[in-house]
Amino acid sequence: MIEPVVDKESHGRALRRIEELWDAEPGSPEAQELDALATLVDAYERKQFPVAPPDPIAAIEARCEQLGWTRKELEPLIGSRARVSEVLGRKRALTLPMIRKLHASMQIPAEVLIAHPPHSRGKPPPRRTSGRSTHGKGAKRAA
Repeated sequence: MIEPVVDKESHGRALRRIEELWDAEPGSPEAQELDALATLVDAYERKQFPVAPPDPIAAIEARCEQLGWTRKELEPLIGSRARVSEVLGRKRALTLPMIRKLHASMQIPAEVLIAHPPHSRGKPPPRRTSGRSTHGKGAKRAA
């Protein structure tokens, strides 16, 4: 009898039974039981052990490694050497044009690239300002 997979013990029993049924003849009652158990185990594991969304910077670095690319190859996609350093150092967020170029050139899924990366020390990257100083003409300085 197939039982629900709701805790560590029932998960263990289901995995042991799956192992016993692994070589079941396709279409047999054992293969159907295997399929049902695998579905139950999958649902339990997805709930108990959720997979965090991929980090866009880690994805870029991993893809660079796969392609044998250095930071130099990222410059046409991200910008200057300094900009590449800022992005990979998590000091600057990816922009939409960067995401489009990275997706097209490196085949990294766009949904991975648009995800918010975890930031060092738990702080978000610095906010971009208009570039105007608050200490310019007419601005009061704190004493």
